Amino acid sequence: MSKEIKVQYTASATSEGGRHGQVKSSDGAINLSTTEPRELGGDGAQGKTNPEQLFAAGYAACFSSAAKLAAETLGLKLEDDALKVTCHVSLGKDPQDNGFGLKVKMEMQADGLEEEAKQRLIKKTNEICPYSKAIKGNVEVDLVTK
Repeated sequence: MSKEIKVQYTASATSEGGRHGQVKSSDGAINLSTTEPRELGGDGAQGKTNPEQLFAAGYAACFSSAAKLAAETLGLKLEDDALKVTCHVSLGKDPQDNGFGLKVKMEMQADGLEEEAKQRLIKKTNEICPYSKAIKGNVEVDLVTK
């Protein structure tokens, strides 16, 4: 059952050539060459990206923004420069369908907060982050505080 989303913004990007091509956003802000990582048999050429890096960048930025909202919701004082989010996206074989699947490790550093507060913050952030909600039940996400 789908829920009604009141759309406020739509981003668009076009890929040509998949892992050996180009990816461009409709506004031109992103215009990148893509390549397959060495670990997957590609050349891993310098200056080129791949879908996993793009997903990790988007997810990290979204999670970081969601953490600021979560901190407010939880009444936690969190300075902008105290928050650092690193998203690791791993690609591997999915034994269920012999295709590929993703696995995520989300690291959140929240300087100035006690460990208990960090745990509450990362849990709440994961509940409200649009990326987290989109992949819930489909991608394993390991939440780590620093």
